[in-house]
Amino acid sequence: MSARIRLKKFGTKKRPYYRIVVMDKHAPRDGKTLDEVGLYHPIETEDKQIVFNADKVKTWLQNGATVSDTVRRILNKKSFSL
Repeated sequence: MSARIRLKKFGTKKRPYYRIVVMDKHAPRDGKTLDEVGLYHPIETEDKQIVFNADKVKTWLQNGATVSDTVRRILNKKSFSL
């Protein structure tokens, strides 16, 4: 099984927010998750947009999980080095 750190969409029309989750690479976007590692809320103010657990992300990366391009950009905004 290949794990991937990516976004899972929630919210309403024109008011989205996303959870940063670890999922099977082949699972659908809103399918079953292995672990939730953070939140991304694009409508909030700049300091409240991104919240994540760096320890969980590092653990999943050490276990072989890959990161989607979108999540990589989000984590780099918070100066988390991948």
